[in-house]
Amino acid sequence: MDYVELHCHSAFHFLAAASLPEDLVARAAALGYSTLALGDADGVYGAPRFYRAAREAGIRPLVGCTLTLRPWSNPNEPPPKGTTSLYVLVATRTGYRNLCRLLTRNKLAFAKGEAVLTWKELEGLTDGLLCLAREAVFSAPGHLATGALETLCRLFPGRLYLELHRHDDPVEEWENRVLCDAATHFQLPVVATNDVRYATPEGQSLLDVLTCIRHRTTIDAAGWLLERNAARHLRPPAEMVQRFRDLPRAIANTRAIAEQCEFTLANLGYRFPDYPLPPGQTAHEHLRALVYQGARERYRTITPAVRRQLEHELAIIGKLQLAGYFLIVWDIVRFCRENGILAQGRGSAANSAVCYALGITAVDPVGMDLLFERFLSEERGEWPDIDIDLPSGDQRERVLQYVYRRYGPYGAAMTANVITYRVRSAVREVGKALGFPAEQVDRLAKLLHRFEFRDPKDDLALQLRAAGLDPTALRTRLLVELVERIQHLPRHLGQHSGGMIIAAGRLDDIVPLEPARMPGRVVVQWDKDDCADLGIIKVDLLGLGMMAVLEEALPLVRQHEGIELDLAHLPPDDPATYTQLQRADTIGVFQVESRAQMATLPRLQPRCFYDLVVEVALIRPGPIVGQMVHPYLRRRAGREPITYPHPSLEPILKRTLGVPLFQEQLLRIAMTVAGFSGGEAEELRRAMGFKRSIERMRAIEAKLRSGMAARGITGKTADDIVRSITSFALYGFPESHAASFALLAYASAYLKAHHPAAFACALLNNWPMGFYHPATIVKDAQRHGVRVLPIDVTRSAWRCTLERMPDTNGSVLCLRLGLRYVRGLRAEAGEAIVSERTKEPFHSLEDFVHRTALREDELATLAEIGAFAAFGHSRRSALWQIAAVPRGPLFARAAISAQAASEPKPSPLADMDPVERTLADYRGSGVTVGPHLMAHWRPHLNARGTLPARSLAHCAHEQWVRVAGHVIVRQRPGTAKGFCFLTLEDETGLANVVLTPALFERYRTLIHTAALLEAEGPLQKVDGVIHVRACRLRPLELHPPRPPSSPQVPRGAQTL
Repeated sequence: MDYVELHCHSAFHFLAAASLPEDLVARAAALGYSTLALGDADGVYGAPRFYRAAREAGIRPLVGCTLTLRPWSNPNEPPPKGTTSLYVLVATRTGYRNLCRLLTRNKLAFAKGEAVLTWKELEGLTDGLLCLAREAVFSAPGHLATGALETLCRLFPGRLYLELHRHDDPVEEWENRVLCDAATHFQLPVVATNDVRYATPEGQSLLDVLTCIRHRTTIDAAGWLLERNAARHLRPPAEMVQRFRDLPRAIANTRAIAEQCEFTLANLGYRFPDYPLPPGQTAHEHLRALVYQGARERYRTITPAVRRQLEHELAIIGKLQLAGYFLIVWDIVRFCRENGILAQGRGSAANSAVCYALGITAVDPVGMDLLFERFLSEERGEWPDIDIDLPSGDQRERVLQYVYRRYGPYGAAMTANVITYRVRSAVREVGKALGFPAEQVDRLAKLLHRFEFRDPKDDLALQLRAAGLDPTALRTRLLVELVERIQHLPRHLGQHSGGMIIAAGRLDDIVPLEPARMPGRVVVQWDKDDCADLGIIKVDLLGLGMMAVLEEALPLVRQHEGIELDLAHLPPDDPATYTQLQRADTIGVFQVESRAQMATLPRLQPRCFYDLVVEVALIRPGPIVGQMVHPYLRRRAGREPITYPHPSLEPILKRTLGVPLFQEQLLRIAMTVAGFSGGEAEELRRAMGFKRSIERMRAIEAKLRSGMAARGITGKTADDIVRSITSFALYGFPESHAASFALLAYASAYLKAHHPAAFACALLNNWPMGFYHPATIVKDAQRHGVRVLPIDVTRSAWRCTLERMPDTNGSVLCLRLGLRYVRGLRAEAGEAIVSERTKEPFHSLEDFVHRTALREDELATLAEIGAFAAFGHSRRSALWQIAAVPRGPLFARAAISAQAASEPKPSPLADMDPVERTLADYRGSGVTVGPHLMAHWRPHLNARGTLPARSLAHCAHEQWVRVAGHVIVRQRPGTAKGFCFLTLEDETGLANVVLTPALFERYRTLIHTAALLEAEGPLQKVDGVIHVRACRLRPLELHPPRPPSSPQVPRGAQTL
């Protein structure tokens, strides 16, 4: 076959092509291609997926790239505006390295998304690249830029081709003739390509929409921005031969070019860096010394069991030649420890005694009898995966910057995260491109599913009428079709939450680097899965909000309460902490604050650390799907006998009452009943995991059954064990991971129980994190006796702080809200307020206005939330006075000197009433220290017989009740068979509401859109778990009916 398609674009040519790399490969395979090239714009973003799919399809994948260039200009002419493009193919390893370095050098010189190459930048970086030139050699349609062509001849000697397209376009055909004439004049070869933008002709309509999104226009207004036909699809080779039958050399050259391209991603040449070693020591010897030094510190006495485990692990690490990897991870943790940064390894690494001895993890795997092979085994022969949790924010950034410094600006980078279209973002962008009114698109997007669980009525087509669209209209039907097709296409490139790759030498020899949005960060063009597939090693340095909370809370406790706390030595079985956990008082507590965890804690009644490990693992898809949650809880409550599938499994399952909850148990079951080694058992878990291969599963199941049969386990018992392993392997949770998280869960629960002000302060300063909005955190703190003080320009810092206020008993520790919660207030404006106040206190509102130079909208928001109360102004009075303050430096001194002699003129504006103050707080800061919004509703609700949330504990099971509140949680888990769960918050606490699938469908729109809801139905009370099984819902307005009297203001709250 003579024709090879050398010029394809995938959806990784962001918003300029409409097919995924895998779809292009599948179509090429169906058409009989043996070789295919992909060349997206300014990168190799889709190259790994293209390579993987092509390898599986038996197609040779070539690497190309469309370079964005400044248009050609003669030396004495001003550079023209706009951009042009130049297409190159990688012939050799040198060419690939040059391409990566060219892209890296250019991208790092510009802000993200703005890089454009100049012709001069191509100098010295074209060896090993073939050039297929078309657009770049035209100064205007049909007008050849001779200087550009001469430059390309010099840059690509013997490697320059002129590219011909045929898409039934007269202008294009005219340019083909110009190129053929130039080829004759300059003695250059021509080559035919189809400049493919989608796999099949049906992709053209989607490309049109993507083009509109890229240019921020609509289909109706796009005009010549759109393709004139659907010709840029992958055509059969014979059809391309026929199209260029008058230019047979253009066809033959496709094969000749393909044969010159010897490079594929199989020969990247990546190497993990070597750790610098003390003289005379190998990496393994140095690791051994560090491990035993750490083990003596961790264990005090190295028992035979500990030594046996360390030697076992060190032997496997040595065989797999992974000592350097462990040393590099240890070095990162060492930096954290020496700089006072909390760091804790998690995941399967917590199964390793070596990791524990090195201080990478905090869980003792020998003491907990964890299985090392879940982490690393000789049979797998692959790099381990160690995740390190760090405090999110500045502390994590310090660690990342240390890695950048350690391995050089080109030696380390973050992995990318490909942001893809999901249904709601697709509706918004496609709807806008098709010209639908913005309000219709917005309403439709809000009605669409935001839950894990989906039923047929979640489909876009069924929600059209509710959004005011005619489902039968042609454009509406097109919207449905295109939204379906655009989903999962890449939208743009983001940054992974923590994946970092490092290399010996330069990473930009392997993959192009580009700047992240955040200053000081560099990102590779591939995501973590791409890197793993190509053998590039990743270390996860993850920012965990709770680590930041703990790191901030401990100094607050020391400074304001005089108590020294050490996370490693908290009282292990603190009664107050476990009492709090047992009653599910866990807002803000790590891992156990979700609605489902709160519904489980009263039933599980945790009394020790291992109970908390179980709790963390229990509310996961695996135990839920595997129907293990209720059997475990029934056995724990003594309502079901503890049984085991086989007597030999009792030692493995005894701690979890005969119910398998952890992946390590699955591995030990296979080792016990079938004689598997640890590595073979881990292979079994992986074979049964998410990427299941039927052949692999059959082979390993046969081996499992054979091993059981040899031990006399057959029939129903064998079937039950196989069924348990098969279902559980898909979702099981590692015990080591649960234990690592349980340590943080206990620490956060302890702080909440004993130091609620410091805990709430740290939570608010590190939000966003966890399940709950700051408004809920503030109200929860108040319910726990914390006095929360409002934002005050004379007292508040940028972050929330603790301060002591006079009290009848001397003083009380209070939480002061920070200026960071003022919506629309710039960080630099907040810093200016604090800086000016430090120099000299503000004397008046006028003084504040002149010295801080805030914007009008910032001043207005501060006034509306009562932040000027210290100057004696009510909220609307402050608004009035701000408007009357003369602006400009000429007035500033005069204003300050005249303050003592003049009183502010009274405001003619009526003061806000209590409801208006609450709503202004939420509007201006998202939180209120005054009455909860539902407190204003309470007189009206009392008249209707609607109960406060805290009263539900005193009601009888199956009693008909009515509750109301602000909807703070909406969940429809994938494991809940269509049931929906709401959490309503009122001034007294939280009330949980459960809706059947039928009721959810009846109130679907209300559930999606209402901020305040009233629910009624029978109360369910089982083992301390309380919820309302809703039968009816009713929306409440933000403004309640006028109450007969003002609500009682909670202690510590202030209204102005």
